Amino acid sequence: MTSLGPENGPAPAPTGAPAQVPVGPPTAETPPPAGSPAPVKPAVPTTRTGTVWVAVSGAGLLGLALIVFLVQNTRTVEVQFFGLSGHTSLGLLLLIAAVAGVLLTVVIGSARILQLRRTIRRRNKRQR
Repeated sequence: MTSLGPENGPAPAPTGAPAQVPVGPPTAETPPPAGSPAPVKPAVPTTRTGTVWVAVSGAGLLGLALIVFLVQNTRTVEVQFFGLSGHTSLGLLLLIAAVAGVLLTVVIGSARILQLRRTIRRRNKRQR
């Protein structure tokens, strides 16, 4: 028995018209291709309560990690900032720096969101 392949020569060219392959995700009008599995619906739908539970669980784990971080970094360090100086624990200092970074990000992000909303509102007024 012989098989066609690179060692036995080129494979024969397909005959007939090329198969039409749908492009994009399947819709109600275009069913999924025969070889692909049907889309699986989740057994239980996602709810707001479930989403909140996941968020609270994640926040609790993050809080636990933060407590462990603060307990392990209790060494006192000297801080100098614009001529001011003081002593505080390393963990508290790093926590303050992280919170300041988050607040800066929130302020800048909020300003950008307000700017985009204003732009969209102006475009919608011009189109009326």
